[in-house]
Amino acid sequence: MTENELPQEGAAVPEFTRRKVVVAGGAAVAAVAVGGGVAFAGQGERGAEECYRLTAETTEGPYYIDADRIRRDVTEDKDGIPLILRVKVIDSESCRPLKHAAVDIWHCDALGIYSGYEDASQGGPPGGPGGPGGSEPPTAPPTEPPPGGGGGLGKTEPTDDHRYLRGTWLTDRHGFVEFRTVFPGWYRGRAVHIHTKVHVGGKLTESGYEGGHTCHTGQFFFDEAAVLASAEVAPYSTSTTERTTLTEDTIYDRSGVSGGLLRLRYKRGHIARGVVASITVGVDPDETHEGQDDPGTAPPAPSPSAS
Repeated sequence: MTENELPQEGAAVPEFTRRKVVVAGGAAVAAVAVGGGVAFAGQGERGAEECYRLTAETTEGPYYIDADRIRRDVTEDKDGIPLILRVKVIDSESCRPLKHAAVDIWHCDALGIYSGYEDASQGGPPGGPGGPGGSEPPTAPPTEPPPGGGGGLGKTEPTDDHRYLRGTWLTDRHGFVEFRTVFPGWYRGRAVHIHTKVHVGGKLTESGYEGGHTCHTGQFFFDEAAVLASAEVAPYSTSTTERTTLTEDTIYDRSGVSGGLLRLRYKRGHIARGVVASITVGVDPDETHEGQDDPGTAPPAPSPSAS
């Protein structure tokens, strides 16, 4: 695979050659230019290897739907910048990969709309589903998040039958799983993010993944440089929804990779060609973290002027 290409469907995922990855703390490192004009964003290195820490637990949010879409390509017909998400799941104590763990992902589309909850979502173009009709372009200075940091709506039942940008797949014997999706958009009160859950002890059935327990509920985050670059590309550029930056987000804990910050790889100046995002998730497989007792991450209720 060259620096300008994304892997083709069915292509083998390159294996990481290091058995341990350096876990860095602190704030995100801004995207920097490297050879060939490829931009990287993510965490720096401390210079000495150490075992992984637990990845931060977060709330499930109101838009989770049980793992009933067993697939790696969750794009369906949604427009957006192609995104390959590579996740490695490991036991945070032993550093060993967790094989056959079920990883869920779900996120909004390029305009901030969640499948299953199109009427309730807080993104979208003016006049569209859930569109707040904000007046600021996405590249303008971001507004402050609403009071309460995203509200606390709790889990709600789906309002439609759509299931785009949702999927579950099992990790391989090296702890890896890969998804094909699109770069998420944004909605009021939250930075750009992808939700995730890791389940262990269950099995695949005709109805989805059943049994076992959820050992991790978290979120993956995107650095500001990549988000601003995406905002120059249609359909993201058509959004007028108020945007919250990563530093303003009340869920991201500022701890870098252990807080869910993704390492991003894309062609500088040509993000529309696609992005590869990767992260290692450290979990305690013996614990249970459903993500329902944490502070809410739901977007705020629509304003009276919302359409």
